[in-house]
Amino acid sequence: MNSLIINEQKVLEIEKKLLEAMKKSDVEILDQLLHDDLLFVLPTGEVITKQMDLETHKSGNLILEEITSSIDSIKLIEENAVVTLSSKLKGKMLEQHFEGNFRYMRVWKMFDGQLKVIAGSCVSI
Repeated sequence: MNSLIINEQKVLEIEKKLLEAMKKSDVEILDQLLHDDLLFVLPTGEVITKQMDLETHKSGNLILEEITSSIDSIKLIEENAVVTLSSKLKGKMLEQHFEGNFRYMRVWKMFDGQLKVIAGSCVSI
């Protein structure tokens, strides 16, 4: 398989890798998968950057106890993939317990054979 071509299988694999990194707060893997110029919109409307996201994981402010996700759609557009997925999350943010259902949208872009998230959002459903 040509590593420069995006296909649905590659997107499913990278989404699984991202999910595992989020569960474990694996900052090293998250650093590889998130583009340096990432912008992400939280359910509160706040826009965060890659560095803000990584710091949340490093500091232990976010602890994800459970994540179950299912991909709703994958749209391949040239060297980009737009993914929507539904997730059930349970954990703690700043010592406050939370649990809920969320819809994510992520935009992946190929950079030198590596898919990276360049944009995303999350809303409560």
